[in-house]
Amino acid sequence: MVRIYHNSHCSKSRATLALLEERGEHVEVINYLQTPPTAAELATLLRQLGMRARQLLRTGEAEYTTLHLDDPSLDDDALIAAMVTHPRLIERPIVVANGKAAIGRPPETVLDIL
Repeated sequence: MVRIYHNSHCSKSRATLALLEERGEHVEVINYLQTPPTAAELATLLRQLGMRARQLLRTGEAEYTTLHLDDPSLDDDALIAAMVTHPRLIERPIVVANGKAAIGRPPETVLDIL
């Protein structure tokens, strides 16, 4: 099964979901703005992505500035906590399949993990 952390208002997220469905994948859609991942789930996603928390942050969101997330002294735990509380900060879409994860930017990137 394939899981997508999805935001229906995001064109890249919609395109990635459409690509998966066109390929006939059975997709579990998680609207992460309504059902944010837990800190443990985010930590797992980061491991699967091979990324640090800072790399998953959407720096253009207002919360990034107001929470001073550009502070280099903030560790992964602090950044993960901010993403759990403010899920708009999470880069999207994230697709999980076969124990791996990929960010659908561009959407075709996720094909590598299927």
